[in-house]
Amino acid sequence: MTEHQKTTLGLQDNTEILHRISERLAERFTGVFAVETVERYVFESYTALARTAKISAYLSATTEHFANDRLTALAKSKGSVVSEVPEVLFVCVQNAGRSQMAAALLNVEAKGRIRVRSAGSMPAAELDPTVVTVMSEMGLDLGKDYPKPLTDDVVRASDVVITMGCGDSCPIYPGKRYEDWDLTDPAGQSLETVRAIRDEIQARIRTLVGSLLAAEQKEDTHS
Repeated sequence: MTEHQKTTLGLQDNTEILHRISERLAERFTGVFAVETVERYVFESYTALARTAKISAYLSATTEHFANDRLTALAKSKGSVVSEVPEVLFVCVQNAGRSQMAAALLNVEAKGRIRVRSAGSMPAAELDPTVVTVMSEMGLDLGKDYPKPLTDDVVRASDVVITMGCGDSCPIYPGKRYEDWDLTDPAGQSLETVRAIRDEIQARIRTLVGSLLAAEQKEDTHS
């Protein structure tokens, strides 16, 4: 059986669950999106995640989370909602290592003052276990995180897009700040090497937070 056939069968088996997720999200986004739009995003999100998911037991939960985040991003990019904080997107190939570490570290450093997302141009089935280990050494649990495919809506909603070796797969839109961080891929690396990658990312994150919050304060002063 091909991966496409497995995904199609899974979609059929979970149709009722996906409709319930759609109903919950449609209620949350009442007045912002039509029910049909919400449902399309839910089913698309499920299909995208099911292509690489190793354990299907968590698919409904990750689908709801992923679809909600995409719809929130879409609402911002269309001007339906206004974000009061800068939004940052980290992109690497598999969304299993560098971009996940960066997102977790920025969430801690920003303390709610920056909205953070991560994605992969070719997402893996699960996070790199060595990455999970080195992050747990800092007290950060990535156990509930999962690789997510890169989608146009989250790029459009972002103020800053930081790529990490994903090449030209990330779309370019005017008015956004783009950076490319040249970092070693942690896949297949030793614990010591991955710790060094983590520490380098943390140093870059602190610089990023300083520049973003300084820019925010400057805007507040002039407004």
